[in-house]
Amino acid sequence: MARIRPVEHTTATPEVRAAYDRVVGEHGRITNMKRTLLRSMPAFHALMEWYPLRDTVAPFLGERLTNLFAHAISSENDCLICSTFFRRILIDAGENPDDFTLNDREAAVVEYGQQLAKPFARVPDAVYERLAMFFDEEQIVALTAFGALMVATNIVNNALEVDLDEYLTEYRKDSVASGTGEG
Repeated sequence: MARIRPVEHTTATPEVRAAYDRVVGEHGRITNMKRTLLRSMPAFHALMEWYPLRDTVAPFLGERLTNLFAHAISSENDCLICSTFFRRILIDAGENPDDFTLNDREAAVVEYGQQLAKPFARVPDAVYERLAMFFDEEQIVALTAFGALMVATNIVNNALEVDLDEYLTEYRKDSVASGTGEG
């Protein structure tokens, strides 16, 4: 049960309704997390910077690796909403999110994401050095900031116990594994 009630469009302020409508217009729906964030416009705006950062890293990572990176962070953080969201993307793309085949570049990015999700985000030198073999400093800074916003998103969902969106239920790890489609 969510700790914070998500915003309802009908009772929202004009500013919140406008942001709500923009999200629906851009993404076709609004998630429980975004409706929760809309309780604080500064919080909403801060975490929506995830999208520009994603658009920055996707050209040099590619779509698959961008999603693998976000999935690795969300899984490591045990964030039901975000890990399930990225499971959906990966499954719909024909991937098995429980058994990836990764090349050295992909493995370096996934491992880096997992390290960012750990307490204090201390990245061992060996992990950083593997990553630095494939990316320049500008790319690493953008990737790290993108990962940090992914962690922040996971924290909001976990701390506030945001409810899983209905459309994600069938992709939930225990649902997919059991074949029930129920969480």
